[in-house]
Amino acid sequence: MSSPRDEAVEPGSDTVGPSTSSSSQSDATGGSIISVTIGATVPTGFEHTAAEEVKEKIGVDARISKDRGRIYFPITTDKLYQVHLLRSVDNLFVVVEEYDHYQFKESKEETLTELQQLASKLPWTDTLEVWKLNRTLKKKKGHRKGGNAAKVKPNSDASDAVAADAEQHELPQVSSTAEDQTTVESVPDLETCEQDSQEAAPEAKVIKFRVTCNRAGDKHSFSSNEAARDFGGAVQEFFQWKADMTKFDIEVLLNIHNEEVVIGIALTEESLHRRNISHFGPTTLRSTLCYGMLRLCKPQESDIILDPMCGTGAIPLEGAIEFNSSFYIAGDNNDMAVNRTVNNICHFQKRRADKGSPSGLPIDTVRWDLCSLPIRTSSVDIIITDMPFGKRMGSKKKNWDLYPSCLREMARVCRPSSGKAVLLTQDKKCFSKAISRMGGLWRKLHTVWVNVGGLHAGVYLLKRTAAVFGQTPEDVHESRGMVEMQGDKKDDQES
Repeated sequence: MSSPRDEAVEPGSDTVGPSTSSSSQSDATGGSIISVTIGATVPTGFEHTAAEEVKEKIGVDARISKDRGRIYFPITTDKLYQVHLLRSVDNLFVVVEEYDHYQFKESKEETLTELQQLASKLPWTDTLEVWKLNRTLKKKKGHRKGGNAAKVKPNSDASDAVAADAEQHELPQVSSTAEDQTTVESVPDLETCEQDSQEAAPEAKVIKFRVTCNRAGDKHSFSSNEAARDFGGAVQEFFQWKADMTKFDIEVLLNIHNEEVVIGIALTEESLHRRNISHFGPTTLRSTLCYGMLRLCKPQESDIILDPMCGTGAIPLEGAIEFNSSFYIAGDNNDMAVNRTVNNICHFQKRRADKGSPSGLPIDTVRWDLCSLPIRTSSVDIIITDMPFGKRMGSKKKNWDLYPSCLREMARVCRPSSGKAVLLTQDKKCFSKAISRMGGLWRKLHTVWVNVGGLHAGVYLLKRTAAVFGQTPEDVHESRGMVEMQGDKKDDQES
């Protein structure tokens, strides 16, 4: 197979041209350090949080994309391993080329023809070298998981198009992907696909690939299926790779958001948001979203952090791993949820022990009534939880009673003046009403709007006021009401 690196040329035409040229560059000597641009998909709404983490851990400034849920930052290949240490990103890819204002043709046929021609004009050389280097950084696995393209945004049209067979590459098969759907496929060992020794072994297996197109915008004359099909066919013809929808070695990404076009090569095989959880529940939070919520409250050393509705334990588990100087208490009123949390903690500890790492985690799990927590008053520094939306869990009708009760009990256990709460909910109307009733106990500092499984939700950062619990109109009124209810129940029992 002839090397496509010798044939690749810089893109250039009268109608198509990048507004910002590729940041990839290499020295003349072999094995030199290459500078490239890395793209990352992040939980929508936490782009700035991800950019802060990149600055903190890698030391470079990240650019937030016009297309929400993506950031871009430069890196050199000697620091490539650092991108896999980021906790706020779902998927990573290396950018081949990006166009800020791609001028699409009026007709579908002309546009698709132009996309076909673009494949042979892109600067693939450096990005393919980064892809090869990235594979050597990963630990070898018996099986890999496919179908982890950069996740699409709501109201976007997305599909994967690949050929079913090398002889029929002009009509590739098409598979759709949508946000928060993960397809798990098993494929051959990584070693069977290794191409590093192509010169020594000319008969080595041909690289398998697929093209994933994520498109957002209503002014395009083509569909994602058509763009992925035609662009993928041109990539196949140029490289002489074999297209395969599930058992692919390389995933080429074609991200189109209005006039912004980014072509990249995926560096992650499985979305990083599933990294900690082995026992999933009906509303398991993404680990990357949990990390964003934790960064909002800035955990400090020796903080007591409470998740009173822990579900599968995604939040306290992520906190215990990344912010391990604090202590975490996870609890729920559902036996199955508590069991899932315990199982997830045990599974993660076992994975650590198998690798020879210390397996202990600063976390404990309890079953309780979240409206009557067995915790001392003013003893918790941070409360962070995913509240029931009233859709897949609970009901919106019950939330009108549940939310005020929860906020009141959270205010009781949280330290006055210094305590904080980070609460996630999609039931914005009910939550706002409950907060207004708790004005003497909680003060809203900040709101981050996020996308959770296609639902528009809010992450609310609250500060505990200096008011002493039991002396504000809100909780005094409630306390009297509870006493009256308990008295009525006692009278009923006696009668």
